Amino acid sequence: MIESFRAEQRVLYGDTDCMGVAYYANYLKWFEIGRTELFRTVGSTYRSWERRGCFLPVYEAYCRYHKPARYDDIIRIETTFSLGGKLRLRFTYRLFHKGNGTLLAEGYTVHVCTDKDGRVIKPPPDLRKLLKQMEEMSSQKHSKD
Repeated sequence: MIESFRAEQRVLYGDTDCMGVAYYANYLKWFEIGRTELFRTVGSTYRSWERRGCFLPVYEAYCRYHKPARYDDIIRIETTFSLGGKLRLRFTYRLFHKGNGTLLAEGYTVHVCTDKDGRVIKPPPDLRKLLKQMEEMSSQKHSKD
């Protein structure tokens, strides 16, 4: 089950500066890839929730950089999930260099559910069920690490 929480992304030339080092904001984009793929792992997508009128904007984001990612590196994105109370959803990320396993960055994003007008709402029961499933899977992953 550990594999289902991993995604990979190659660092593109356009993701880097003139020295071939990944621009810092791209790490948040890689976090999003991990989060999106975690949803896919449990058979869902962001788009499906948006069609139902439930949006998941970022409420808070944090990234700690350890080593730079460079042009053409393949990044391994590991994502876990936990509920942060009744209204907050927390995704935690660790980015590794696929070739040598070096930890490049780690961080998290906190999300809330909103309606189409941006008003905070409780996650609908079917989303809450899906989130509980992701949380249980994440707990199992941590117990195997």
